[in-house]
Amino acid sequence: MKIIHHLGQLGYVETIRGRNGGIRLAKDPKDINIGKVVYETEEDFHIVGCFKQGEGYCSISPACKLKNALYEALQAFLNVLYGYTLEDFVLNRIELNHLFEFRDV
Repeated sequence: MKIIHHLGQLGYVETIRGRNGGIRLAKDPKDINIGKVVYETEEDFHIVGCFKQGEGYCSISPACKLKNALYEALQAFLNVLYGYTLEDFVLNRIELNHLFEFRDV
């Protein structure tokens, strides 16, 4: 429920009350950028302690080359996600629906 609430606050989903209630997208799938959703919903991107200023200090941090590579990798990860919308992942809607219909629950 916390995730749905947060996505609702960001304007990605809306809740419908009542007998036939539930949740639905508040935007068209082509208008929902995956990178933006990940960026807005992830609490932090500090994949190593030295990314946080003042915390996780490492004595080799001033000369460390690994942190730069990890930072570049993080940026590349986000950049790839920014290249997709939700629509890109549901273009095969018929196939997906078929797989969900026959799933054992």
